[in-house]
Amino acid sequence: MPKPNELTQVNYAIDVQGLGVKYNLRLTKKNTLRTSFQNMLKREGGDKQFWALREVNFRMVHGESLAVIGPNGAGKSTLLQVLAGIIDPSEGFIDVRGQISSLLQLGAGFDQELTGRDNIMLAGAFLGIDHKLMLELQQPIIDFADIGDFIDAPIKTYSSGMRARLGFSIATSVDPDVLLLDEVLATGDQVFREKSRQRVLEIAANAKAVVLVTHDMHWVTEFCNRAILLERGRVVVEGTPADVVDVHVENSMRSKVEREAELKAIAAKAAAAARAKGR
Repeated sequence: MPKPNELTQVNYAIDVQGLGVKYNLRLTKKNTLRTSFQNMLKREGGDKQFWALREVNFRMVHGESLAVIGPNGAGKSTLLQVLAGIIDPSEGFIDVRGQISSLLQLGAGFDQELTGRDNIMLAGAFLGIDHKLMLELQQPIIDFADIGDFIDAPIKTYSSGMRARLGFSIATSVDPDVLLLDEVLATGDQVFREKSRQRVLEIAANAKAVVLVTHDMHWVTEFCNRAILLERGRVVVEGTPADVVDVHVENSMRSKVEREAELKAIAAKAAAAARAKGR
């Protein structure tokens, strides 16, 4: 694919230019996207086609940790799926350099009937990692996940938290050049959360790129060195984590006030109709 401009000669990790993703509601059955579809359809007046992402531009160099925040249905998870290569863009240019590791990919690759131990090896094959290397990494992955005897039980017996712990351990143990995380740091007890935070910080410190989608603003300001705010599929602000969080909180409060006013108006209208009917 041709490069969009001369600036791509910079040693970047991720380059996204004019990215757009268009969905057709009639052609998709994915329940995970249904809520986002419904929200967007309401905004777009019921059109069966809509843009989940539009005109998204950003670039990351190795060593950066980028937080992607925004309200539900803003396109955050769609962006991660595009970066992971799960979804093809409808328009624009995207280039992710190096080995990518993502819980999105691993979640799709887990075999429900296989044990956690076997799924570690399966995940290594899925990520294109040499079998001998995965054998060396297997015990450290098991130790970090810390799920006890369940490592030899089928994945279908795991809780969502156990699956996330194992997936996180695999994704962060394979020395990725680009690590994509979706709310994973909210998983588990405080001890595991701190281990997770330290692991990701080490990855970023080793000149890797990390993209984190989260609703936890504490993680944004404490962990990331850049942030973007997505609203209705578009980047509305990009900058330091503290500044972007401030805009997000302000916009969220404004939306909450507007929604409460809307609900009060609906309730008042219903009450007036009921009174008129009772006369």
